[in-house]
Amino acid sequence: MSTRRISVQYYALLREQAGCRGEQVETAAVTAADLYAELRRRHPFTLDAGMLRVAVNAQFSDWSRPLRDGDAVVFIPPVAGG
Repeated sequence: MSTRRISVQYYALLREQAGCRGEQVETAAVTAADLYAELRRRHPFTLDAGMLRVAVNAQFSDWSRPLRDGDAVVFIPPVAGG
């Protein structure tokens, strides 16, 4: 199984729960959904993927989009305002 190096950025609650703003990961994840599931095993993320948006290479994306080596992925939690 081939692996790819992905740059991941975290914001808001995800950043707090990961304990970092982002990281480089070596992964066999095929899709953004696979990557988030893998990261949930590493970090204490409490948000399900259905509560998030995902962007790949600065464009909102579908969770089933295939990942490629060198992609930049951002998981975007819901924003509360007031």
